[in-house]
Amino acid sequence: MRVSRILSVPIVTTALALALAACGANGTAQSVGAKSTAQGGGSGSSAEHTDDISVGVKPDAAAVKLLPAAVKAKGTLSVPMDLTSPPTTFMASDNKTPIGFNPDMARLIAAKLGLKLQINNVKFDTIITGLQADRYDFTASTMGATRERLKVLDMVDYFKAGTGVSVPYGNPQKLGTHTLCGHRVAVQSGSTAELQWLPQLSKQDCTGKGKPAIQAVTLPSLNDALTQLVSKRIDAVMHDFTGLQWAATQQPKTFQVLQPLVATKTVAVALKKDSALTPAVKAAIQSIIDSPKYAEALGRWGFNDLGIKTAAMAVPQD
Repeated sequence: MRVSRILSVPIVTTALALALAACGANGTAQSVGAKSTAQGGGSGSSAEHTDDISVGVKPDAAAVKLLPAAVKAKGTLSVPMDLTSPPTTFMASDNKTPIGFNPDMARLIAAKLGLKLQINNVKFDTIITGLQADRYDFTASTMGATRERLKVLDMVDYFKAGTGVSVPYGNPQKLGTHTLCGHRVAVQSGSTAELQWLPQLSKQDCTGKGKPAIQAVTLPSLNDALTQLVSKRIDAVMHDFTGLQWAATQQPKTFQVLQPLVATKTVAVALKKDSALTPAVKAAIQSIIDSPKYAEALGRWGFNDLGIKTAAMAVPQD
């Protein structure tokens, strides 16, 4: 299967750029704890929740007890995220504050461990190597557990998500989840859509039946992919369902998410393989799940039905 990389991206309209709300300089530490610019929540809410959800959350003594001495002495957890995927992980309109379900969870984990948090905005496909090189402590990036990832990472489940396909509104080419053979489908570099789901779908629906393969177009971010979709340089986008649905909600009559989804999965917080920090983070996640803050974090990004009950060590979902 041929994989192409499109480097030039056409200029999008201001309305679309604002709707996708995903900007910020890569590699920089972002501040946390700004005040909320909008209130509300629940399913379908498009409010910008820039308040720090962890304010008032007390450390969990059992989780703190599991902290490695070096981490406790450092006092700060460094977390990488690609802030280009609303509503899970993106930048507020002030272009300074990381917001979304994943920043909320990272803040809650740090609070449960009695530590400060530094969020670093990086490209998704550099996160794993950064964890391996000890540049970061953990990541909450809607990352699915694959066999390859579990060879180099410890992964702890924290909520459910799915992979879907988005097409232009009205679906002018009449595409379906299982009728993408020969079409240009964008995926984010380093994502399970690129590494797992698109190749599986292409083999299952296309090449295994003598049809042309799905043409994967690898792009840096969901923003880039949706921009290419608007300009008709690609036919569809395969990405996390939450991000695709958010874009369809924020930009009515522009995008449409196909049914059924490509796959559903439990996603996991990731740390370096055999990290001494893993037991503490696992305990902190379970403490969050058992508290009202978990339902609050899910609800204010419209994820009410995506919660889990146990922060289990992840198993391969290939």
